[in-house]
Amino acid sequence: MAIFLLLLLAPHAAIAADAGFTQFIASLWPEARATGVSRATFDAVTKGLEPDYKLPDLLLPGRPATGAPSQAEFVQVPADYIKEASIARLAAEGQRLLQTHRQTLNGIEQRFGVPATVILAIWGRETDYGRYRLPYDAVRVLATQAYVGRRKDQYRTEFILALKIIGEGDVARKDMRSSWAGATGLTQFLPSEFYKHGVDFDGDGHVNIWTSVPDALASAAQQLVNKGWQPGLRWAYEVRAPANADCTQGVPEVTKPIGQWLREGFVPVRGERLSAAEQAQPASLLQPEGIYGPAFLTTKNYFVIKEYNFSDLYVLFVGHLSDRITSPQPFAAKWSASNQLRTSDVETMQRYLTRLGLYADKVDGKAGMQTRAALGAFQKSAKLKLDCWPSETVLSAIRTAR
Repeated sequence: MAIFLLLLLAPHAAIAADAGFTQFIASLWPEARATGVSRATFDAVTKGLEPDYKLPDLLLPGRPATGAPSQAEFVQVPADYIKEASIARLAAEGQRLLQTHRQTLNGIEQRFGVPATVILAIWGRETDYGRYRLPYDAVRVLATQAYVGRRKDQYRTEFILALKIIGEGDVARKDMRSSWAGATGLTQFLPSEFYKHGVDFDGDGHVNIWTSVPDALASAAQQLVNKGWQPGLRWAYEVRAPANADCTQGVPEVTKPIGQWLREGFVPVRGERLSAAEQAQPASLLQPEGIYGPAFLTTKNYFVIKEYNFSDLYVLFVGHLSDRITSPQPFAAKWSASNQLRTSDVETMQRYLTRLGLYADKVDGKAGMQTRAALGAFQKSAKLKLDCWPSETVLSAIRTAR
């Protein structure tokens, strides 16, 4: 009987939910009008609009939080995310495009001070140089996230700005495709980023990041500049860490001149010699797999790229791909981690480390720099092997300590 009642009620619940969505969208008209969206555009774009409740990162009443597909940057080990075969393929295509778009890229580099290879690497990572068709309807994604997403206020603004973009004729409604998070265009911008950083580099009177390669690449360069890009500065240096290196120092707050890191025993790979100017640059230590795998001294430009996508693996992919477009050398050290703990397990670690006062960042299940350093601090206090890597061994020790 209970099952029968649920079957009867389910369609009504869906209708009610969709009615609520329709009412929510209608309520946005005053904000849209104030932003410059015409009534005709608002009605045309929102007519028949329906939510997509299968998207990740939603908070649906009475249902578990959605969470798939997760971002690869946060659930894959480095070897899976930064696959040599993918890097090699994208580097080869990047070399070809470097010649195809040489005039445009030269102009972008001269105007913005961002190397052509970095811009190409972002394009390659985001949409496979435009060959990957983004799978979602951007308007539907943004509307759904504004209605039941975890960041409703942010997406409310993004949805209205998407209407504005369409109304101004920069892209047709049908061509505004996006990721599940609403990023759109060849180099994946949210609508607010489009207005902050968009550049009409081809001079046709429109900022077109969807089909104009000059506009998309120049806009990516402008975004990096607006976030603090420093011309002439490398993104990172791969180094060999000394055996006594303290992996808990691998956080952005710990910066030293590169020369100081070298004096402490860090050695540039392949015998590379750094100039006095390079050694004077401040850098942070990055060990994506704790004491295992490659180690890097990261400059300010590393963190500028990270503002584009807040993931160390994303920056490593883009930075390494940009290097590989002009150099055949892979990373000198091999990735060693074979598995990643589940998000729920990393969250368990983060909550415990927070209670101990060792961790003060978000509890999000992502084992980034701060989490790895906090784990290292716990390993020191528990007299465990210091490796700053979220392993089953550390998880077991935390569960026992709790």
